[in-house]
Amino acid sequence: MKKVIDDERLMVKICDMYYNQDLNQKAISAQLGLSRPTVSRIISNGKERGIVKIIIDNLEGTDYVDLEREIENLYGLREVIVVKEKKDMDDQKNEIGKAAAQYLERVVKDGNIIGVSMGTTLGYISKYISDSATKNLTFVPLIGGMGHLRMELHSNYLVEDFAKIFGGEFMLMHAPARVSGRQIKEELLKEDGISKIIKMGDQLDVALVGIGVPNSTSAIMATGYYNRVEMDKMRAKKVAGDICMQFYDINGSTTPFKIDNNVVGIEIKKLRRVPHAIGVACGIEKVDAIRGAINGRYINTLVTDVACANALIAAEK
Repeated sequence: MKKVIDDERLMVKICDMYYNQDLNQKAISAQLGLSRPTVSRIISNGKERGIVKIIIDNLEGTDYVDLEREIENLYGLREVIVVKEKKDMDDQKNEIGKAAAQYLERVVKDGNIIGVSMGTTLGYISKYISDSATKNLTFVPLIGGMGHLRMELHSNYLVEDFAKIFGGEFMLMHAPARVSGRQIKEELLKEDGISKIIKMGDQLDVALVGIGVPNSTSAIMATGYYNRVEMDKMRAKKVAGDICMQFYDINGSTTPFKIDNNVVGIEIKKLRRVPHAIGVACGIEKVDAIRGAINGRYINTLVTDVACANALIAAEK
């Protein structure tokens, strides 16, 4: 993994912000979560490498700066990272995972608390994280992490994986992601180990969440928490997507689905207060789910593919 100051994608983005958008270094550092000296050094490196000439050259893998900026402005997002489109979904998720890993390494600071949801795409991120010098990190699950199917998709598995790679600590939520009734949910939330993690949802510095859609390939069906009949019911209610197994419509409202929310985990409304709430999703079938997540202010950063990015722009025109 490249160091932050040598990250070509980041270098082009910062040079574009500084020279084309006329943002000062203080504004850039605040928006991207970098120190001003780091921003200054990256700009200097941009000059030394010949990126900054009369125009800003796009290096390989940084072809979507204009597209990223358009979506940032259109949707009011803190940052958008777009990767090239791949025909094979496994290849596509590897591209997403690599870009998300670079972003995560950039924004995570010493002592941060990082919340992680569940899902297939999140599992592609950790293998692209190099040995990190960041210290005293704590990874916490945003949703119950116990189950019987596809354990690699569960939040407990993911937080442990991230913690090992970053050399940080992790906590486990010893509860299923979804239970059969409201009363069981309320009783579980009173348990000391679970309530402690839920309260940490108010202290998150970074949240890494997958964005789901109610279809046959979704993580919530793969893990056995929902069946086809229940998914049909959600679609009839005009669901747009889910984060942490909590459903919302295209406007980001969870109200139509409140009766179905027997999820043991943080309320996704808490994500609105997280400085870096990173949504990771690919495929044009996720467009409405992403729009709903943005409208609900559950994410302020997006990592996606170019086809989905173009569809996001078309949806607002």
